[in-house]
Amino acid sequence: MDLRIFTEPQQGATYDTLLTVAKATEDLGFDAFFRSDHYLKMGSGDGLPGPTDAWITLAGLARETQRIRLGTLMTAGTFRLPGVLAIQVAQVDQMSGGRVELGLGAGWFEEEHAAYGIPFPKEKFGRLEEQLEIVTGLWATEPGRTFDFHGTHYQLKDSPALPKPTQPKIPVLVGGHGATRTPKLAAKYADEFNMPFASVEDSERQFGRVRAAAEEAGRKGDDLVYSNALVVCVGRDDQEVARRAAAIGREVDELKLNGLAGSPAEVVDKIGRYAEIGSGRLYLQVLDLADLDHLELISAQVQAQLP
Repeated sequence: MDLRIFTEPQQGATYDTLLTVAKATEDLGFDAFFRSDHYLKMGSGDGLPGPTDAWITLAGLARETQRIRLGTLMTAGTFRLPGVLAIQVAQVDQMSGGRVELGLGAGWFEEEHAAYGIPFPKEKFGRLEEQLEIVTGLWATEPGRTFDFHGTHYQLKDSPALPKPTQPKIPVLVGGHGATRTPKLAAKYADEFNMPFASVEDSERQFGRVRAAAEEAGRKGDDLVYSNALVVCVGRDDQEVARRAAAIGREVDELKLNGLAGSPAEVVDKIGRYAEIGSGRLYLQVLDLADLDHLELISAQVQAQLP
């Protein structure tokens, strides 16, 4: 089971804070540092000092880390044109020495689009499918050849399809709860399917749909990595769990039900339940980025117990 640290910087974080967390992620033996792609806070709190851009952040971290994978859950398809995104991600992959992964989603948070003047189209899923075809198609085009695309939403003509990533193939993540279109999209384009903030039972059902869609598309169900994203709140005792829950404005019982919360033993046990249904990777949503002791505890007493 791979453990990855997943952050939500739109809730309030500077680049320096994210760099500190990324370096701790690397030093403590976690597999990767991922972040969300949002420009507006959600829920309570002031969101200060304001948002940071996902791919600018990852470009900086690419130069200041050596081992960990770097990526997004999920890049918003409404924020960037697919040709531009392909260039950005390929460049950050070069800057990292080949450690980048791209999670790409349709975009959903209408308020942040209004706040920053970003168009919010009604038809987003069709755009996402074209974006995935364009981004992966540009990267896969042989040097010296050109790439063309004629879709409903995007048109590319005689693209040199440059630059190329360092990796032969940048892993692409698709995720979500949709029962029909999402599994088909993952089966066609994804190297990893991510189920965000879902129970073991709901995850098992969705993984089954993705496996079936992959096999229908001519792939093996096990060709994809299956993963979950879950909020994390671990403490050495009940008091520490309660303190950490209060710091992120959540209730302990709710966190235990919907996330990975409690003592290290409780969390290891729940991780085992996700592993049993085929999840091979967990993105631990860390909401208090100042609490590095939390990461140290997870590394020493949770990660160390996992096979």
